[in-house]
Amino acid sequence: MTAATLQLIDPVSLRNILDLHAMFKAQKPGGRIANLAYIDLTDMKLEGIDLSDANLTGARLYGASLRDAILMRANLFGADLRNADLRFARLDRADMRGACLRGANLTAASLIGADLREGQIAFKDDKQGLRLMKHERRPGELDYAILSGADLSGARMNGTAAVSTDFSDANLTGTVMSQAKLRKARLDGAVLNGTDLSGADVTGATLRGAVMVDTATAGCNLSEADTADILSTPVSVYIDDEPLDAVLSLHEEWVRTGGAKGARQSLNSVDFRLVMDMRRRSLSTLDAAESIFFGLDLSGIELQGANLVNADLRRCNLKGADLRGARLQGARLNHADLEGANLGPLDLGGGRLLRTDMTGAVLNHCSLVNTDLTRARMIGVTADNIRDKGANYTLAER
Repeated sequence: MTAATLQLIDPVSLRNILDLHAMFKAQKPGGRIANLAYIDLTDMKLEGIDLSDANLTGARLYGASLRDAILMRANLFGADLRNADLRFARLDRADMRGACLRGANLTAASLIGADLREGQIAFKDDKQGLRLMKHERRPGELDYAILSGADLSGARMNGTAAVSTDFSDANLTGTVMSQAKLRKARLDGAVLNGTDLSGADVTGATLRGAVMVDTATAGCNLSEADTADILSTPVSVYIDDEPLDAVLSLHEEWVRTGGAKGARQSLNSVDFRLVMDMRRRSLSTLDAAESIFFGLDLSGIELQGANLVNADLRRCNLKGADLRGARLQGARLNHADLEGANLGPLDLGGGRLLRTDMTGAVLNHCSLVNTDLTRARMIGVTADNIRDKGANYTLAER
């Protein structure tokens, strides 16, 4: 972006604009939407600021700190956000056409319905007619940006350049990425359900463990990408000619009758995604190592002493679940909600306790709010960007 198109602003004037915007958001008399179009805000500290609906067209926010900022519906058309810190920012439905986000950090940011397509701003020039405002790199760029764990569902990214960009564990459900330049991008664990990847260049990209149901891939050569362990459309599962749900009911009956009826089940390497309702089911001691539970509502479920080694529990709702004594070594719990869950020790009687074992589990972007992790074995756990307010780690091994 050329310096000639930008204006400097003094701290007092900026504070006044922000205060008037806060008054506008609070519906107070005299409030006014912030207009920071073409303002130089390089390296500005704006953590947690509410600039929703603000006009930041063509603004320079290079290196700005916008962690936890609220920029919903903001006009960021042609803005320079290179190397900006936008972790946990809310950019839902923001107009970011032509914005340059090269190297920006948008970890766990929300960009639901944001418009990230390419675009340029034309200015009137009396001598030369219309001229284009230009960044140091081409506009509409996400190259080398970090969007790990971000929510980009429904975003428009047609033709966007995102070379070597980190989309790991991101939610790209229904995102339009046709003709996007995704060379060497990291999409490991990303949710690509209903995503339009038609004509996208994914040469050298990694999509290990990505979820791809109803993904449009016409003209997208996935053979040039690493697609190991992709989850595609689930199929109905039968065990000895019995539907999976009926088999689970047998195990549940075995648990509730103390073994008098039903039968204990071993359901290792099974895809549970089509089971209609798993909430509050009594499935203690279930063997389900390396099984897939991705995205299921498991709230209130009883899985005491269950074998869930290397299980896929990503994006599961495990609120209030009883996981005492469960084996969760190597389990993937990215984006899982374990609020209020019990992962403490299971009392076996006679003074014996069976500890919950989470050795090597992945908990990135997980919620552990008010979770009981008393005595849990957590050696080698990966837990980036977790929320654990009120979690009980008493005597946990980590």
